[in-house]
This record gives sequence, structure tokens and C-alpha cells, in this order.
Amino acid sequence: MLALVIRRILATIPVMAVVAIIVFSLLYLTPGDPAAVLAGEQASIEDINRLRSTLGLDQPFLVRFSQWIGGVFQGDLGISIFSQRPVMELIVQRLEPTIALTVASLFIAVTIAVPLGVIAAWRAGGLIDRMAMSFAVLGFSIPVFVLSYILIAVVSVDLKLLPVQGYVPIAYGIGPFLEHLILPALSLGIINAALIARITRTTMLEVLNQDYIRAARAKGLSVRRVLIRHALKNAAIPIVTVIGISFALLISGVVVTETVFNIPGLGRLTVDAILRRDYPVIQGVILVFSATYVVVNLLIDLSYSLFDPRIKY
Repeated sequence: MLALVIRRILATIPVMAVVAIIVFSLLYLTPGDPAAVLAGEQASIEDINRLRSTLGLDQPFLVRFSQWIGGVFQGDLGISIFSQRPVMELIVQRLEPTIALTVASLFIAVTIAVPLGVIAAWRAGGLIDRMAMSFAVLGFSIPVFVLSYILIAVVSVDLKLLPVQGYVPIAYGIGPFLEHLILPALSLGIINAALIARITRTTMLEVLNQDYIRAARAKGLSVRRVLIRHALKNAAIPIVTVIGISFALLISGVVVTETVFNIPGLGRLTVDAILRRDYPVIQGVILVFSATYVVVNLLIDLSYSLFDPRIKY
């Protein structure tokens, strides 16, 4: 097991290196000059050129990349062009809202999707199955920002049950924290539940047609025991895999959702940095997202042995 973990961690190094090169190259080639944005509309060409030289934006690509990647290896993601603060400090400050939103959304998605997919497979072809799959198709087809505005209009504006926007840290109380987190987490959770539910249903249908399931039913085992202990456990690997894929969708959805609900997380930080052409912040956030996704995939791969004893590392 330890040898596998070490090999997988070493294998992520080339992946992260390619991500770093692509991110830096795309931002380097992107139109727009952060020095012009920072200097303001009234600045002269000389002022802009002087500011570009101060920020190091006039240096060749390889020089800038080597300086940046050298800092990354030392845990330094650079300095924000606009706030003049370390990028790592900005990321740490915005980490709690994004983690809270991601964990809550994934919890909602799994809580809704797995039981829904199991029941749909159990009642395949029936009314429950058709309703469940209709929900899955509808949920996967609606953009997250559209669903967010619908929930805001219904729950917050019409019913006045929850706040429209904002975020309250958990340190200020669990009640206000959950009140501001429910709507955005529900928006992301429903979208991701659709994909998980479809895969759960498909995988469960394959397992329920196996001989050992028919044997378990013939022994008189309860439906609950057959579905959960025998069928769901053997269908767990594809379901866990798609949950990992959903995590990638959550990362992209966080950017939109935090903007809609005015949540000061990494997604909102990314949008603000893009609008300002704040390259160090954009690069730092994308690297953090990429590294997180790689780690999640590693944990999912290692979890396979828990569901299937035949898998040995």
C-alpha cells in the first residue's frame, strides 16, 4: 500500500508540471495588460511601461516562468498585482467558504443520489424509476446559475425562509452559518446528484441481475439487506468513481455559485482576479484546484480495496 501511494504521488508530479506550464502559457498569451488596468484610464504610456517594468511584466516568458515555478517549489505562489499581498495568504483567507460549500454540496448530492439510484434500479421500469430518471435528466440539464436564481426567487424572495446572499463563518454560530450555506449547497448538490443517481441506477441494475443476488432473494433475505449489503456494496466502485468525477464538477460550479450568492471563497477570488488580470492569483488558485482534484482521485483509488477484497495494492 505504501509503495502504491508513493508511486501515485510521484506520478502526479508530471501532471502538475504540465498543468503549471499550460496555465502560465495561457495567461501569458491572454489579451489584456494588468499594468494598464492597475494604472487607470488616465495613465500615460510612459506610466504604464514604468509599472510593467516594476511588476516584471516586461521580462521574457522563460524568465517569468522560471521565477514563478521556483517560488512554487518553495511554497510561494507569488504576490498579487493589485493587493500586493502573498497569493497563498489570499487563498488561505478564502479557503473556509469554499471547503464548506464543497463538502455540503457533495453531502447533499450523495444523500439524494445514492438512495434515489438504488430505489430506481429496484423498481426498474416503474413509476418511481421514471420519476427518478426524469429528475436526473432535468437536474443535469439545468445550468447551476439558473437553478441558483430559481431557488433564490422561491425560497428567499417569495417564502423569505433563507438569506439571499452572503456568508457567515462557522465561528459566528452554526445557525447563521447553515442559513447562508443551504441554498448554494443545494444548488450545487442537485446538479451533481443527477449524474451520481444515473450511474448508481445503471450499476445497480447490472448487479441485481447477478446470480448471487437471485440466490440471496431465494434464501428469503429482506429487500433492504439484499439491496444494501449485497448489491450496493458490489456496485460501490463505479459509484465512488463517479463521486470523484463529480468533485471536478463541483470545482467548476463553485466559481459560478460563489459569484451568484456573493460568497467570498476561492471561486469569487478567481473571478475577481480574472477581471483584474491578476495573473499570480489566477495561477495560484488553479494550481490549488488541480492539486486538490489529484489528491481526491488518489484517495478514491485507494478506497477501492475497501469495497472489493480482490483488489490488492
